[in-house]
Amino acid sequence: MSGDETGALEAFERLGLTSYEAKVFIGLHRIGSGTARDVARAVDVPRSQVYGVAETLEERGLLEVQQSNPIRYRPVSVDEAREILRDRFETEQERAFEYVEDVRTEPNGQEEQEDIWTVRGSDRVDDRVVDLLSDADRRIVFGTRLPELLTDDIEAALDERAAAGVDVVGVSATEAVRERLSRLEGVDVFTPPAHRQGDDRSGRIVIVDDDAVLLSVIDDDGSETAIWSSGSLFASVLVQLIQVDEQTLLESR
Repeated sequence: MSGDETGALEAFERLGLTSYEAKVFIGLHRIGSGTARDVARAVDVPRSQVYGVAETLEERGLLEVQQSNPIRYRPVSVDEAREILRDRFETEQERAFEYVEDVRTEPNGQEEQEDIWTVRGSDRVDDRVVDLLSDADRRIVFGTRLPELLTDDIEAALDERAAAGVDVVGVSATEAVRERLSRLEGVDVFTPPAHRQGDDRSGRIVIVDDDAVLLSVIDDDGSETAIWSSGSLFASVLVQLIQVDEQTLLESR
């Protein structure tokens, strides 16, 4: 069995098919149509198992049965199968998350732990930054010294929020970053004071609506680690501390 076929089988299993179901479905597409004997010869599934597997695939809508002697099987088209599995995935997803929504614990007024989260890896930090920016209603501060940390998705989120009337401020000691931010209409761009420009470990800073904050650093191996918090006392206090420094920046401009 080739690596591509193994990967396809595993993918079908993740979509909810059993190993035998995936093998029979792929095998039928390989031969076009056939009897249980034909399918068993084409794939690594015992002939005695093909009948039950084919019945299940028919119930799923993934193959058709010709009531001949012997019975013949034919798979539905790739596009039809893709649509069937997509609809099933979406249905199961809704069912699962509706249940989670019903059972999740709501705040009960008792002592609560502050929500301070750690995110490792630039891709995951990218996603968290975009999520925070997309929730902004009033104000955003975004800063980075590294051009690669101002991704296209982050730039698009800043542009969209500025267009929606959100007050967006960009801060960077790097000219290339400032130039990109300056091209976004409605974004005010600043250079940090000289005493704040020598830190070669800083990654990104994001402040949203004065109650959400993300700070990241670049590790020795070049990877990025961030902490973030939203709607917590920690976030509120840290934002206030940062705003004191930001006011110094504005006054020195």
